[in-house]
Formats: sequence, structure tokens, C-alpha cells
Amino acid sequence: MSPTLLSLLSLGFCVSLRIWAAVGDKPSLSAWPSPVVPLGQTVTLQCHFRSPLKRFRLFKTDGVNLTELHGKHLNTITLGPVTREHAGSYTCSRFSKSLPALPRYSDPLQIVVTGVFTKPSISAFPRPLMRAGENVTLRCQSLLWFDKFILHQENSTGHFQRHGQMLTGSQAPADFSIGPMTLATVGTYRCYGSFSHCPYVWSAPSDPVNIIISGLSKKPSLSAQGGPVGGENLGRSFAGGQSPHGALQAEFPLGPGTPAHSGVYRCYGSFTHSPYSWSNSSDPLFLSVTGSTTSICPSTMDPHTTEEAPIPHSHSSQLHLLLRLSVAFIYTSIFLAVLVCHCLPKKCCHHGKRVQGRWKSEQRRPISRGCDIRPLEPQDPF
Repeated sequence: MSPTLLSLLSLGFCVSLRIWAAVGDKPSLSAWPSPVVPLGQTVTLQCHFRSPLKRFRLFKTDGVNLTELHGKHLNTITLGPVTREHAGSYTCSRFSKSLPALPRYSDPLQIVVTGVFTKPSISAFPRPLMRAGENVTLRCQSLLWFDKFILHQENSTGHFQRHGQMLTGSQAPADFSIGPMTLATVGTYRCYGSFSHCPYVWSAPSDPVNIIISGLSKKPSLSAQGGPVGGENLGRSFAGGQSPHGALQAEFPLGPGTPAHSGVYRCYGSFTHSPYSWSNSSDPLFLSVTGSTTSICPSTMDPHTTEEAPIPHSHSSQLHLLLRLSVAFIYTSIFLAVLVCHCLPKKCCHHGKRVQGRWKSEQRRPISRGCDIRPLEPQDPF
């Protein structure tokens, strides 16, 4: 084989290797700290290659056209303070002078700008405290005419991920079903509202709702020590179990005792490394605070039927209403009794005087002649 042919083959092989390296080295694009950026904050975009210190080109796409931004960059670029114009889909490619016609683009990365609209509300049905295997529904709704809601979840490790999105009609709420309940589905949830014609511009996040699973460990015990009321501390509640500081019990001072403290109390146990996983509920403890006395006793309620229910205030309100009605009835009865005792002797005295006067007048009446009428015998007027 001639030297010229060998040289041509070697040159072709080297060019092929360079082309293969350029084509095969597909970059990836990431955002720090998150691709979901609050209005006015900054975000850093990084284009990753297999080999370090590569310059890249950043593009923003509207789904049809690519618009290059800011020229050539070395590894990272910071955007911000962001406005709604920064929201959109981004991609990057390696900058190469030798092979400008063979760029490889990264997968698109969506940068979302939040806080452009007012926040929606979120609520959990039937309750945020669930047992393993049960389902919970998270409802997102807003007074604005959002036609899309996005649900995000943050777990105990701080990982923030999109859980789902739902298209709705104008002002219609979005119901997200979560479950069956496991350790992977618990966490802090927030929802955002958006419009389908500008999908990368979101509202401010809703207030958080914590979805908690219970029943994965044994129940603690709950007891209370009653104390003086009327401005003093009501007492302390003691819960058996492991506290965050390693103690075997936790104390919850309730403060000055008022009727508002009346109700059914329960406690749960948890660990700091798993804050969304709680134990079984303790047996319920009923606490009643009235006027100047405090009553503490175990409740006869079934702990399993109302385990996750909040502290009921309706029972306390009914008890106070019944006490007020009883006191009012007693005062009314006493007043009526005093009134009757005060007025009854006077009425009897006046009645006796009228009867006695009528008897005396009968005695003074003249006897008619021709009739055998004799004076009436006096009778006891009573």
C-alpha cells in the first residue's frame, strides 16, 4: 500500500473520530437551585459535557424557533433577577469552531417563574392525617380564572418535585388524589395556578399542607396533672415516647386554664428523621375546665373511630350551654318561689276579711215576716 493512501486513510480516520466525538457528546442542561424560580430571584444554568471546560451556547425556544442568548459561555450562566420574560424552555449546545454545522442540543429545560399571580388555596379531604393504605384528596382552587393547577411535593429530605398537574375549566377547582398512603406519598404539598396560554408563568405558591401517615409504630400514653385555674397554669400533659431530645416523655404546658381548653386530647410519637410518619394515637383524654374547677378523666370514646379527628370544640360548647341553662333555671325557680311566698299571705288575708264582712251583714239584715227564715249559722270561711 502506498504511503499516500495510508496518509489519506489516517486523515479520514482522525476526522471521523472528531466528528463522532462531537456528535456523540450530547450535553445536558441543569438549573440551580431550582428550575422553579420566584419572581425577582436568580437562577444559574449549567451546560454539562463529558469533558470539562467546554464553552457552550444557550438557546431559548418557543417550540419552533431557537433564539441564542448571550453568545458563548464557559460552563455556567446566571439569569436574573428574573421576570416573566425569562420564563420558557431552554437548551444548550457545545460551541465548536471546527464543526459549527454539527451541533448537538441538550434536552429542553423549562424555567418557570412563580409569584406573577396571587396564590390559590389548598385543602385536604377528608383530613391531612391518614393511616397507611388510605387515600387523601388535595383540592386546589382560586378566585382567579386559572385553567391549570400544578401540585408540588416536598418530602423529608427536602426534595422538591412536581407531583402532577390538571387542566380545569375557568374557576373550577382541581382535585388531586394521593394514595394509597405510604412513606413515599407523605410530605408538604403546595399548588400553583396557571393559564394554558402561558404555561411557564405561575402564581405564588399556596400555603403548605402537611400530609402525614400514622399507625406505623406503637401508641404512646397521655396523662395530665390538673393545676389551679384563674390566671395560673392549668397543668402539664405528659406523653410517653421518644422526644426529639432523647427523653422518654414530652411536656406540653397548656397555660392559664380557661373553658376554651376543654376538649378531647390525643398525642402521637414521631422521629426527627421522619417527621411525616407518626405513631398510633394515644388513648383519648377528656379535659373539662369550668369556672373554678378542672376535671381530668380518660375518655370513653373509641380511639380508633376518631383517631385523626381534631380536638372537638362542639362538645365543650354544648356543655357550657347546658350549664348556663341549668343556672338560669335554678335562679328563675328561686325567684318565683320568693315571689309566691311574698304575695300568698296577703291574698289569703284579704279573702278572709271579705267573708267575715259578708257574714256580719247577714246578721244585721232584718227578718222578713211571713217567712220562716232563720239566721244562717256562721261557717268557717276557710
